[in-house]
Amino acid sequence: MLKQCDLPICPVETTLILMGDKWKVLIVRDLLIGTKRFGELKKSLIGISQKVLTQHLRIMEEHGLVLRRVYAEVPPRVEYSLTELGQSLKFVHDAMQRWGEEYKAKLSRSL
Repeated sequence: MLKQCDLPICPVETTLILMGDKWKVLIVRDLLIGTKRFGELKKSLIGISQKVLTQHLRIMEEHGLVLRRVYAEVPPRVEYSLTELGQSLKFVHDAMQRWGEEYKAKLSRSL
């Protein structure tokens, strides 16, 4: 998890450090619906490589946004979910969704 001293003064910059990547935002989108296995996430994130997905999930876990659960099964089952802190990003996600819908509506009216 990041330390307070590692974070910039500007709260917007802090948010961008944690979520300022297309894939991270889309991972949050998928995990807001519920717990997912790695393969489910990979399938829903069209164009992401296994390496990039793994890197982002690890970083998000380190930042306290994602919880990784490994089950002692053969083959091993790994599930990802949002932590309580990760769930708190819902309002950010919802605001981005509303803005995107409004933008697309305005754009289609101007054509």
